[in-house]
Amino acid sequence: MIAAIFILSCNDEKKEEQPTAISYALPAAVEINPELKSKLNSVCTEWYNQILKKSGFCGGILVSQHGNTIFEKYEGRVNLNNAELINNQTPLHIASVSKTFTAMAVLKLCQDKLLNLDDPFSKYFNEFDYPGVTIKTLLNHRSGLPNYVYFMEELGWDKKKYVSNQDVLNTLIQQKNKLTKTELPNRRFCYCNTNYVLLALLIEKITQTPFSEHLKKTIFDPLQMNHSFVYSDKDSSKANPSFDPQGRQAAFINMDKVVGDKNVFSTPEDLLKWDRLLTTKQYLNDSMLKQAYTPYSNEHTGIRNYGLGWRMYNYPDGYKIIYHNGWWHGSNAVFIRLIKEDATIIVIGNKYNSNIYKARDLISLFIQHDVNVNEND
Repeated sequence: MIAAIFILSCNDEKKEEQPTAISYALPAAVEINPELKSKLNSVCTEWYNQILKKSGFCGGILVSQHGNTIFEKYEGRVNLNNAELINNQTPLHIASVSKTFTAMAVLKLCQDKLLNLDDPFSKYFNEFDYPGVTIKTLLNHRSGLPNYVYFMEELGWDKKKYVSNQDVLNTLIQQKNKLTKTELPNRRFCYCNTNYVLLALLIEKITQTPFSEHLKKTIFDPLQMNHSFVYSDKDSSKANPSFDPQGRQAAFINMDKVVGDKNVFSTPEDLLKWDRLLTTKQYLNDSMLKQAYTPYSNEHTGIRNYGLGWRMYNYPDGYKIIYHNGWWHGSNAVFIRLIKEDATIIVIGNKYNSNIYKARDLISLFIQHDVNVNEND
């Protein structure tokens, strides 16, 4: 009898140790006046045909308001070397739009009291000797660190050897005296992929989980983003290739396994789920979202700015457009969020097309502010 009670007790303890499954309840789509929806769809269709389709677009586009899809279209082939067509289930590389996941995952750890934004990065990686580099300066690109995309090669990294996130950190630590483009932190904004490579390592350190698995367990699976993943060797068969404007396939290079700054593959419909989650305050509360959407680089005039993982147009009257662009090899993407109007514009392409960035033209469907600004990443 005692043995039986002991076994039951152990089983009960094991049950208690099982983590609670994460789930989110996304808001139901709000119907739009049919006449207005038809008008918006007509404008999107004309824009798409004249700007994207005519320029040889390969990828997917989705325009939504209140979670209600106004326009959605897929064009081109998954691989230009075969006949498979891109559809709403085709995962494509979203390049630097990946940073929105990395940043929000860090803010979630902060919200859960597992770290503080003003913590020095060296608190978690003791050998990282860059005073003043904090989690916040990594998030808002004010760390002053150089870009690994350039310095790994400049320091003689073997091009036949794949770079890992840990390799980037080790190089910063071990070859600090050889880096020539390091600046003092928090002096100016300088968009730098290194920042998000280090943040992915931080997430792994805090959660004791690989970055790809952490996003899968805490975001992708709970949201049923069934066609989204962070690249890893085991997912290589799902990682669709990208192509340059002439249709030549981009080579898989030695920096293509680094994550955090890039390497999320997703679809427009999955990204819409990510957008909808962020409107519910279930993942991040109002205080954290306010910090994410605060402009931190105000040393220059103009509406362009950067928050914590998000670019923005920050207008004098206080109005903001939150977005992020992306580009890596032949992939480029746009993720625009009009928070006040609850509207979303998403474009992902697997054959580089600069017209993808012109998706900002569609912002005028919902607001009147001028957004005639152009940048790739």
